[in-house]
Amino acid sequence: MNTLEYLNKEIKVKIDRKMGSKHPKHDFIYPVNYGFVPNTVSGDGEELDCYVLGVFEPIEEFTGTCIAVIHRTNDNDDKLIVVPKDENYSDDQIEALTEFQERFFKHEIIRK
Repeated sequence: MNTLEYLNKEIKVKIDRKMGSKHPKHDFIYPVNYGFVPNTVSGDGEELDCYVLGVFEPIEEFTGTCIAVIHRTNDNDDKLIVVPKDENYSDDQIEALTEFQERFFKHEIIRK
C-alpha cells in the first residue's frame, strides 16, 4: 500500500518506542510515542513507522487518524503522523515535534 493511501484514515498503531524511552542505538529520548502499523511493509522493508502526536503519556497501542505523511527524500522510509480523532497539527507543529529524529533527513510533509 502506498503511504499516501493512509491519509485521513483510522490507523491502529503498535507502540515500540514509548514516550520517554531511549533509542537503543542512538543517544536520544523519544519525546513522543513512536510505533508501527502491524502487518505492513514500508520502503525500508520494515513495518510502516508512525509518530503518535497528541497523547502525552507512554502507551502500548493507539488508534487514531493519519493527518500527514513525512516523506523522506533522502531515505526510503516514510512516517505516518497519527493523532486522536478530530485533532489536527500544523506542518510547523509536526516539524517541531518530530525534529528530534527528522532533523537528520531531508523530508517533506504531505497531506491530501
